[in-house]
Amino acid sequence: MRFWKKLASGVCAIGLLAGCDALRQQAPGTLLVRDARLVAVAAGTQLDIDLDCRFNGPIGDALEHGIPITLAVQLDAQLAAGALRDRRQIELRYFPLTRRYQLRDTSSAEVRSFPASGYLTDALAALRLPLPRTFASLPRGTRMTLQIGLDHAALPGALRLPAIIEPAWRLAAPEYVWTVAAG
Repeated sequence: MRFWKKLASGVCAIGLLAGCDALRQQAPGTLLVRDARLVAVAAGTQLDIDLDCRFNGPIGDALEHGIPITLAVQLDAQLAAGALRDRRQIELRYFPLTRRYQLRDTSSAEVRSFPASGYLTDALAALRLPLPRTFASLPRGTRMTLQIGLDHAALPGALRLPAIIEPAWRLAAPEYVWTVAAG
C-alpha cells in the first residue's frame, strides 16, 4: 500500500510541474509604455515612445515563423474645440530566408530592417512616429492619451480565433496619459 501512495504522489508532482509549464506558455507577453512625448523636428512633430515589448509563447513563435505581428497605436489629444486622433499600425515581421527582422510604420511607409530580434526590441524602445501637422501647435496643458495593443484583425485567419480566446494572445499596454509641457 505504501508503494502506491509514493507512486500516486510522484504522478501528482509530475502533473503539477507539467501544468506549471503549460501555464507559463500561456502567460501573455508584456507591452508597456514607459514614456511618450511630442517632439518638434524639421519635418513637423513626431511622437517618441519608449515601449517595453516582450513576446511570450504563441506570439513569439508566430513572429519567429514569419507571421507578421501588428501593433495598433492610437494617440488622442483632448482640446477645448474637440479631439485630435491619430491611428496607425506598426508591423513587426521576421523573414526566415534572409534572417532579417522588420519594423514598418504603415502610415508613413517607413521600413527599418534588423539582423537580430534584440535590435528590433531596441527599436521599439526608441520608437519615433511622424505625426500629422495638426499635432504641431497643441497648446500647453493639452491632455494626451496613448493606447497600444496587439491588432488581432491583422493576424492570418487561422490565428484570429485562438488570438481572441487564448490568454497568451492578450497583449495590450495600459493607457498612457500625459500633458503637453510647452506649446
